[in-house]
Amino acid sequence: MLHELNQVIDYIEDHLTDDLAPDIISEYAGVSDYHFRKIFFYLSGMTLSEYIKNRRLAEANKDLLQGEKVTEVAFKYGYQSMDDFTRAFKKWSGFLPSDAIKKGQSKSFPKLSFIITVKGGISMEFRIEDKPAFNLAGVSKSVPMQFEGVNNGIVKLALSITEEQKKEMHALQNIEPYEVVNASYDADADFLKEEGDLTHLIGVLTTKNQVSDLLDKVPVKACTWAIFPNEGPFPATLQQTMAGVYSEWLPSSNYEVINAPSFSFTKMDQHKKDYAYSEVWIPVRGK
Repeated sequence: MLHELNQVIDYIEDHLTDDLAPDIISEYAGVSDYHFRKIFFYLSGMTLSEYIKNRRLAEANKDLLQGEKVTEVAFKYGYQSMDDFTRAFKKWSGFLPSDAIKKGQSKSFPKLSFIITVKGGISMEFRIEDKPAFNLAGVSKSVPMQFEGVNNGIVKLALSITEEQKKEMHALQNIEPYEVVNASYDADADFLKEEGDLTHLIGVLTTKNQVSDLLDKVPVKACTWAIFPNEGPFPATLQQTMAGVYSEWLPSSNYEVINAPSFSFTKMDQHKKDYAYSEVWIPVRGK
């Protein structure tokens, strides 16, 4: 997968002035569109469309410095009008295209290169399980994607759950893992947009279909799950495990992630402050 990622980066570089539809890029990578976009997001920290936009604007900046006209540069990189290009360029760089021409102002955004480093030769513990269809039942909210630290959006969501909602979740829970889970799905049109939001649900797994209006119900089809247990300081260890799944395990495994909710659960240690056992569940299929 690492080789394919770098091949795609080269392909993007050679076609910055062409139509770079996500499905064409993923087909070139030889994996599913969703898998490629999700892996790209977790490895780079940005969506594929954001990377392409940034590379185009960086090259546009170079062209302006070399004396090309703003109108020519705008249409060269796919903008339908001067106004669209000017707004995008200023938002990205902090200055106007005319400033690049008149004052020689510039901003760079280099081409990416993916290198996966496994530190200390530490193996990642995991198991593979097939699971029948179930529903996620709980309380959900759109929150910002966040790689490190406490996500305040999730904290507010947890605090909003009422006793009545907790009671119903407990009654519905009837399938492993018998834990309250944190599930994520619907990430900005499946990692196409740049905003970086996703839907987060705190709830339980159930095979029951009767769920009241107090809770949201998300159907999950039968599929295979890659499960990653981890233990240590919370939330750092959980976040590091999640990052390792996408940056190290998936690119080198015989599996690809599918478009279904991923989830995790955490059991805090009562005797150690900010210490927990967690499991990360990722929906996958064999390549």
